[in-house]
Amino acid sequence: MTRPPTAAQRRVIDAADPVTGRLRGTEAQLAALVRRGLAFRHPRPPHDHFLTPAGHRIREAAPRGPEPAEAASTSAAAGVFAARVGGEQDAPAAGAARIREVHSAWQGLLELRRMTHADGAQDRPCGWERTHLVQAAALALEAAGHPPAGRDPAEGYRVRATPQPEAVAVYDPDGTRLRACASTLEGAGWQVGEHTDPRTRERYLLASPRRM
Repeated sequence: MTRPPTAAQRRVIDAADPVTGRLRGTEAQLAALVRRGLAFRHPRPPHDHFLTPAGHRIREAAPRGPEPAEAASTSAAAGVFAARVGGEQDAPAAGAARIREVHSAWQGLLELRRMTHADGAQDRPCGWERTHLVQAAALALEAAGHPPAGRDPAEGYRVRATPQPEAVAVYDPDGTRLRACASTLEGAGWQVGEHTDPRTRERYLLASPRRM
């Protein structure tokens, strides 16, 4: 039976980025996690380390955090990467540093897809994305350069959970931007349909991760 990670290793695992499992720690800590099959070193520069599916399972055993918009604000305040879901009270500052963070997170997610699909495919969502639907869809949108909404919903997209299994709703009052979001999600391996809320008449996307 595999020994559980040490307390120091568990702290590194628990502090992993909530979107892709990107790790921060000493070289010795990261190397130990790689040897135990809980992390992998990305083959491309800057050669960051990320949790493997086994590492994600250990991290997911921890208590669940707050809801998406609240979690994004909390993570940003704590200095941990979180994809913009739109509507956060304390959104991270835009700029070159944010662009680099988002790009790195997206590349890490593509690598996680490659590792966890038997055929090595990167064109469809992986198991992690199916259990983190809001963050996964938001990362695809932010990585493609779509503007997230701030405190004003008219500024951009908002990604929200829905009662439907494996589906998120994406809102944007600008029809052109909403259709552009649909195109991006389809390209990232999501099935997307456009709908109208019968009460508010607001147009929105319903997106689900594609399996094949």
